[in-house]
Amino acid sequence: MTATRDPATAVLTVPRPPDFTEFWAQTLDSLPEPDAALAYLPTLSTDTVAVFDLRYTSYQDVEIAAWYAVPRGEGRVFPGLVTIPGYISEPDVPRHWAELGYATLSVAPRGKLRSNAAFNPGYPGLLTHNIVDHHTYGYRGFYADVIRALDVLAARPEVDEQRIGVQGSSQGGGLGIVSAALRPDLVRCFAAGAPYLCGIWASTRLTHSYPYEEITEYLRVHPEHAEAIQRSVAYYDGMNFAPLVRAPSYVYLGLEDDVCPPETGFAVFRELGGDKVLDTYAGCAHHAGLHWVQPKIEAFLAGHLTPEAVR
Repeated sequence: MTATRDPATAVLTVPRPPDFTEFWAQTLDSLPEPDAALAYLPTLSTDTVAVFDLRYTSYQDVEIAAWYAVPRGEGRVFPGLVTIPGYISEPDVPRHWAELGYATLSVAPRGKLRSNAAFNPGYPGLLTHNIVDHHTYGYRGFYADVIRALDVLAARPEVDEQRIGVQGSSQGGGLGIVSAALRPDLVRCFAAGAPYLCGIWASTRLTHSYPYEEITEYLRVHPEHAEAIQRSVAYYDGMNFAPLVRAPSYVYLGLEDDVCPPETGFAVFRELGGDKVLDTYAGCAHHAGLHWVQPKIEAFLAGHLTPEAVR
């Protein structure tokens, strides 16, 4: 950090569109029946964890893939956990979380390798896909895919729908905030690291790293679209979802993050509703202190969701 930069006190505001709530209500109301289907994967399973390929139908009838890992045990009921990948990463097979006692759905929203048959803007590419119009912006379906993952998990007979959490970092952290805002009846807690998609427009000035640099590059070619983009991304900005959150949250930031500027992390944390805890890590970049923070994430989720470890 430079001497003139103080992320903890930086002022960052995002105007909330007047039809923000109606826009997202209409989006979720338009979702088709998920028609979820499971296929057991013996080669990925273990003696204690069963792993499945899970498919369901999401926004505009796009098929979405996920890994689903659940502790073995006939007739048992488990807390549920949705894990969300980062911008360029693919979802892990979540055996670790299942071993800790969670029925875990690791979602691959549209554009990820196993969900890109109908929508594949690429990386880079997703952040600016149809960005000038919030109705057709690529992230509209992407956000809906994650919300639908929560619905699919909650409908599983082995899942206690009163004990569902969300976990992720970067894009996964930002979408944890979105999930808690749009499904307050399901999300009991969430852990969000280095949340991306928060302070989107401001981030194009605070960093020259990707993915936000995608917007800067787009504007070099289409400078006349700047106002339209600023209006459009406000519908997707975590800053506008955060006040709707009521679930307890655990947020962690790296103070040297050049991907998701820490100014945006502090700003969205201030806006979050519900009980909240913030940890910051000096000298840490976008990994946000993961070496030290992983046990804290596990303890936070366990404190709210009370799993029974299977190992």
